[in-house]
Amino acid sequence: MNRRSGLGLTLGVLLVVYVFNFLDRQIMTILAEPIARDLGLNDTEIGVLTGLSFALLYSTLGLPIARLADRPTTDRVKLIAAAVAVWSVATALCGGARSFVQLAVARVFVGVGEAGGTPPAHSLITDVAAPEKRARAFALYQLGPPIGGLIGMVLGGFLAGTLGWRTAFVAVGLPGLALALLVVLLLRDPRRSGGQAAQAAALPLGEALRQILASKAMRLLLTTAGFASFATYGVLIWTTIFFQRSHHLTPAETGLWFGLVNGLGSILGVWLGGQIGDRHRARGNQHLLTVPALTQMLSVPFLLAALLMPDWRVSMALFFPAVVFNWIYVAPYYSAVQGLVPPASRAVASAAILLLQNLIGLGFGPVLLGFCSDLLKPGYGAESVRYVLFIAGLVSLVAGLLLWRARRYLPAELDRHAGA
Repeated sequence: MNRRSGLGLTLGVLLVVYVFNFLDRQIMTILAEPIARDLGLNDTEIGVLTGLSFALLYSTLGLPIARLADRPTTDRVKLIAAAVAVWSVATALCGGARSFVQLAVARVFVGVGEAGGTPPAHSLITDVAAPEKRARAFALYQLGPPIGGLIGMVLGGFLAGTLGWRTAFVAVGLPGLALALLVVLLLRDPRRSGGQAAQAAALPLGEALRQILASKAMRLLLTTAGFASFATYGVLIWTTIFFQRSHHLTPAETGLWFGLVNGLGSILGVWLGGQIGDRHRARGNQHLLTVPALTQMLSVPFLLAALLMPDWRVSMALFFPAVVFNWIYVAPYYSAVQGLVPPASRAVASAAILLLQNLIGLGFGPVLLGFCSDLLKPGYGAESVRYVLFIAGLVSLVAGLLLWRARRYLPAELDRHAGA
């Protein structure tokens, strides 16, 4: 499979995998409120289930799995297929949980499976996409989270209202087993065909991390990962609860309306980011991140305004541009990451990003915001969630400033390993 002919098929299949990845991961978000009522959970425990329980092993296993993916002898396609099978079974098992502990354990194994999905996928995409088309390639792949999140919210809210949250987990989990088989049947790792990527020796983990951290731009992008994901996951998880508590929408209504706002907004943002990134990069490498940095900061005033609106319809309308601006950075960001590291360290670089994104953003972000919500409840009651979401907005502003700072190092560092 050569670079040009394999790009379309590879991106198509990996996009579907990523959709399932986020569908299984994020369905917990819309189901959190009925689960909390059924199992008698507080907001801190909701934060653990939606974030920390999933992110703990997802984050820590990412680096060793990425090290495996970077080995020339590893079949990355089979690695991805195995990961899909594991997280799909674990998602279905969430439906059988009878306590907080049982549900948390099942979520841990969802994270174990999903740890094997993204790092080898990023490595595959970089092998088959030319540098000048890489932002658009990553834009297509990164449509997986918003599409999966949209389906998860709408479908999860519908199933929770009709068949219950337990059936919802089973319904979205089991189809992943068929997807795992399709991945093996449809894709082939280009390294198995004796291509150039097969000749690159995998670096020891310590050496790979040393080369990654040698880049000033990469150090800033690693820091950005934690801040940006804290804001994104904080808004995604707690806004669904905000609309149910502060605006008294049902899970089905929240899943439909916020699912559409967040899903369509993030899809548009990711697509625009890919177009903008490749187009502006032609004017100079630093401009790969110029617009993403600005739009990340511009998302904040729209978010804060949305939280202050008394009418849920106006609030939803203001959330849309906030989501679009927040997601524009994604494709140029990953394009920059993959262009800053040697080929033998690409999966490790992705895993390092995911470690920070998920441990800080998805892992501790929801727990911290949930803890703050519990602290504010005596004084603000159900409105406590509204005010903790302001924290997520301010963190997003920091992420935009870090992206702006990283721009200055791209002219000297981006694609300097292209001939490796």
